[in-house]
Amino acid sequence: MSWQSYVDTNLLGTRKITKAAIHGLDGSLWATSKGFSVTPTEAQALIKAFTDASGIRANGLHVGGTKYIALRADDRSVYGKKGSGGVVTVKTKQCVLIGAYEEPIQPGEATKVVEGLADYLIGVGY
Repeated sequence: MSWQSYVDTNLLGTRKITKAAIHGLDGSLWATSKGFSVTPTEAQALIKAFTDASGIRANGLHVGGTKYIALRADDRSVYGKKGSGGVVTVKTKQCVLIGAYEEPIQPGEATKVVEGLADYLIGVGY
């Protein structure tokens, strides 16, 4: 299965994620949904937040040109909120999954999808 298939099928295909991307831990783009672009600067800031969240706690989390308020940041997951939408990002051994959602999708629905795919990828060595 290609990385694009994970974005299209496992994230967008659930209809609980509206935009998605997968980046390597070096910031490189592995796959993304159409029209969703996480800049190299945004990717690097996000990856840094898994070890030091002070930057996103002070300045917000920027993903795909949207600024989110950081709700959670630890060594596995970083969640952000903007209005009635948000973003769920989860780090695996080799990559970062990014899933954005908008109303009427509930945060818990989006979180379950991204965290579930991360659990699977970690289980198979990614």
